[in-house]
Amino acid sequence: MTLKRNEGRPKCPAFIFRKMNPDDADHLGQLDRSEKIEQICRIENGQEIWTPAGHECPTWNEAQLAELRLRYIGELERGGAAIGAYSGGMLAGFGVLGHRPLGSEGDMLQVDLLYVGRPYRRRGIGRRLMELLSREASLRGAKALYISSTESRSAVGFYRSFGSEIAAEPDPELFAREPLDIHLVRKL
Repeated sequence: MTLKRNEGRPKCPAFIFRKMNPDDADHLGQLDRSEKIEQICRIENGQEIWTPAGHECPTWNEAQLAELRLRYIGELERGGAAIGAYSGGMLAGFGVLGHRPLGSEGDMLQVDLLYVGRPYRRRGIGRRLMELLSREASLRGAKALYISSTESRSAVGFYRSFGSEIAAEPDPELFAREPLDIHLVRKL
């Protein structure tokens, strides 16, 4: 007897992707952003240097969640866009496209936030969110996405899988705010 690939496994509900609005900020607390961090990256002379980490990054505490909600709402109120992935009415992942043009030509938009909840990872949600954010950025005239990624192997690897490269000239404001992040550019 031959089993088909998903036979014997419970069916996962379909994911619904939709534009989000400021009122959806209440959904952000549904997301478990926790993660086991195996390695972290730093950039030296334009090269990625990887070191072991081996620690758990917890989900947001109440203060972090309040700050996240303010950042999310503020970005949308200034003209940014957000897309959420929902499963059974629960937020499984979301991404926010920044409103402010970046780069010397003003032809980049930032992936300001992108998270997929721990139980929903490795199901294509992050990939689909990146595709939708890329499409929205293109519709807004952007030629590239600017990404200020956390330094974890999973985050940097995810963005690199889309062809993102180390930013030759990191955005000064974002670099000052997030100097440990890995600053990347993905051409559209």
